Amino acid sequence: MNRQQSIVAAHGLTDEHDRLIRADEPLAELQEACGGSLPGALAVPELLELVQQCRKLGLRIAREFSAFDGQDTVAGFVRIHPVDEGDEGGADALGGCEILIENWQSAGQANGNSLQGIEWLDASDRASAEITARLDARQKLQFITSVSADAQALVKAVELAPGKAWSEYVELAGITHEQPLHWRLLDGARARVPGSDRIWRVRLLPVGPASSAPRGFELLLITDQLLDEDAADGGGAEDTAPEHSRLIGSALTPVLRQPIARIIANAETVHARLAGPLRDEYSEYAANIAAAGHHLSGMLDDLADLEVVEAPEFTTTKERVDLVDVATRSAGILGVRAQSRDITVNIEELAEPIFANAEFRRVLQILINLIGNAIAYSPTGSVVYVKVSQETGDRATVTISDQGPGVSQDQAAKIFDKFERLGRDSDGGNDTGSGLGLFISRKLALAMGGNLEVLPSRSGDQLIGAEFKLSLPLHTAT
Repeated sequence: MNRQQSIVAAHGLTDEHDRLIRADEPLAELQEACGGSLPGALAVPELLELVQQCRKLGLRIAREFSAFDGQDTVAGFVRIHPVDEGDEGGADALGGCEILIENWQSAGQANGNSLQGIEWLDASDRASAEITARLDARQKLQFITSVSADAQALVKAVELAPGKAWSEYVELAGITHEQPLHWRLLDGARARVPGSDRIWRVRLLPVGPASSAPRGFELLLITDQLLDEDAADGGGAEDTAPEHSRLIGSALTPVLRQPIARIIANAETVHARLAGPLRDEYSEYAANIAAAGHHLSGMLDDLADLEVVEAPEFTTTKERVDLVDVATRSAGILGVRAQSRDITVNIEELAEPIFANAEFRRVLQILINLIGNAIAYSPTGSVVYVKVSQETGDRATVTISDQGPGVSQDQAAKIFDKFERLGRDSDGGNDTGSGLGLFISRKLALAMGGNLEVLPSRSGDQLIGAEFKLSLPLHTAT
């Protein structure tokens, strides 16, 4: 069988000032989609960085790249080399670079529901992390900061012996393999920090355009009430809550997360062709496997959340939360998804901030769920409205309304039921959720002393849009 040959899908030339002076049609269209012109300054950030490296170092570069053209994710394998006097580029490109892009692919944005849990989890973990660090591509620690008193021994250890792999400064629970492992196999692991009696959860967030070959990582170490109750091996939940078993969160999730992460990591490696040339259809199979792995991981998170909010001892913390700020963060996290469908998220501006007495990461989780649903159910080119207000008395509210199919009275009566997925038809085709998002969101709102309700709207015999209103206790100066 003949080995399939790579086909050059796009060719371009840049000059010594990193201006794209010549480009085939696919590259020229990407240049314009990113706000540039031809000829003009190279406007694709991922390509510009590689071209600058090639020109300054005088070295050939060959690697995977991906970019967003405003609608789809464009990916391929790019080869860049400096232009010499004898090259075909001629005098105009002398001092610049030649760009050859192979295996050019364009794919729509990933399914929103399958990534929704990942997005809110990353954002809330960033907000609640007590230890943060930056790692290079080999997971070596570059710098570290902490707001926790019992992490100072870790910070001091890094200062005395910098530049080692981050895993050498902590003790990983249940992982005996030589470090560092693939980052997906370490994301979500538990660790002990020197000088701390608490159990810490590890988050590794890739930095760069491609998660299969990131330029570096954000390292987050998080500890909360749930982790403090459990031992490092996942046990101990029976002692604190004998009548409420956390089978998913305490037993199944730790066991299943690493195999799922390994499936995703291997599938993404195959999809990116990092192991060698591969036919397009097999690359797409691998992408589907990775997407299914992400969905399964999100389902595990939903089920673990379900167990937490249904536990008799479940409580939330009380802190001052700026609702406009949380709404803005939520909209920012979902910005690419909204942009891919030409949907605008409009957050009403206020003269003065409105503060709620609630838990920041839980409010963020609720709003990402509500705004994400509004984007999914809204028609292309429409607007999602977010309004923060103060009601008479001691209530602060956030109302999210969309212009999609409305919610009937019958649907409104069961839309917050567990595993309910029949609330509305998604215009974005996202019908792969667990049916737990709204149920968990309402449970969280009630736990914070508030409520979550749906306010269906009607115009004649046709339902137009729906409104979800989150109400929380108003934070006062006292």
